[in-house]
Amino acid sequence: MSHKRTPKRKAVIAAGSVVALGAAALILPNAMASQDEGTDSSAAPKTVNAAQASDLSSQLESLLGEAFAGSYYDKDQQQLIINVVGDNNNVIVGAEQAGAVVREVDNSMSELKAAEQTLKSEATVPGTAWSIDPRTNKIQVTADSTVTGSNWNQVESTVKSLGSDMASVKRSAGEFKTFAAGGDAIFGGGSRCSLGFNVTNSEGNPAFLTAGHCAVAAAEWSEEEGGAPIGTVDAQTATFPGEGDFGLVNYDDPATEAPSTVNLGGEQVDIAQAAEAEVGMPVTRMGSTTGQDSGTVTALNATVNYAEGTVTGLIQTDVCAEPGDSGGSLFNENSAIGLTSGGSGDCTVGGETFFQPVTTALEAVGATIGDGGAGGGEEAGGDGTGAGEEAGAGEEAGAGEEAGMGEEAGTGEEADADEETGLIEGLTG
Repeated sequence: MSHKRTPKRKAVIAAGSVVALGAAALILPNAMASQDEGTDSSAAPKTVNAAQASDLSSQLESLLGEAFAGSYYDKDQQQLIINVVGDNNNVIVGAEQAGAVVREVDNSMSELKAAEQTLKSEATVPGTAWSIDPRTNKIQVTADSTVTGSNWNQVESTVKSLGSDMASVKRSAGEFKTFAAGGDAIFGGGSRCSLGFNVTNSEGNPAFLTAGHCAVAAAEWSEEEGGAPIGTVDAQTATFPGEGDFGLVNYDDPATEAPSTVNLGGEQVDIAQAAEAEVGMPVTRMGSTTGQDSGTVTALNATVNYAEGTVTGLIQTDVCAEPGDSGGSLFNENSAIGLTSGGSGDCTVGGETFFQPVTTALEAVGATIGDGGAGGGEEAGGDGTGAGEEAGAGEEAGAGEEAGMGEEAGTGEEADADEETGLIEGLTG
């Protein structure tokens, strides 16, 4: 199976938190320097890539507090757009000095989340989904083709009660469903799904992530239909429905070579870390039915009401997917972003597609992105973090220029956590 096991070789691995720190170190010191030198407070927006935008957004969300009302990435201008409510000039200047484009909006994040709670209590019917769209500063509610009659009236009336400046509703031509069936990756219990990303589990052994609705469908998974099992689901952490759609499958053979790569057919993409999504981020999906497709993140923290139950905390995109793509990889460059959950439409007509954030799944199951080969011993990072000599501590495995962790990325004093905290505090002063 091409997604899963490739010839043994050194993998470029870096801890996601360290990479995020490096990105912040590149952006924030310049913001502080500008303030210290007493330059014009209306600093020009910085050009950032999608990963840097996501990291900067997280930093500014903490900085702005209640004034923060969402953000998105303008991939054409390569700029981060931050929504702000209120007229606190100090925090606005701080956000601009950090390099973001500040946009004043009417709806606060707390107001938008309160509206989501109203939808949850009054409009939770199968075939609906909703998320906060930072580009419109409103909640976008979507109803698929199965929502008719009294159910449609209930959804429509609830959205109207929130006000046109708070929420809107649209139709989707397809049907919201999970994408478990047909594909080329993994087989279990009569279902076919896709492998997402290889990881190292909490015991230092090789495992992989897939969709939770796949993990709860079968306890064991194989490379071929009717073949011998290669992995067993960690049933204690498999989640679906509820707060996510993810599952961890431990390889039965602890000596399995399982580097963190995604196979695009003609090439292998090394996955160096997990990263947070950002609205506007360009992403690529690889699935066992439809192969490779690309698109854009359109919303975060989406709620989807599948027939099997409600799933929260998902990434919404305009990337297409079809049955069998469930569990497949969503990534941005060398960063793992999501696991295919479900959606509506197909790769002919398009539609809305939802993904489990990889960062949340890793935290929940206690795993890390990295080479899980050699039974978690010295080669795979014997401490279970994938940070052994071959899997991340040597120059090739993440400490040098190849992994973006050298001087330019801030592995020295600039990337020190204490200094970063001081920079953020300086912006709030």
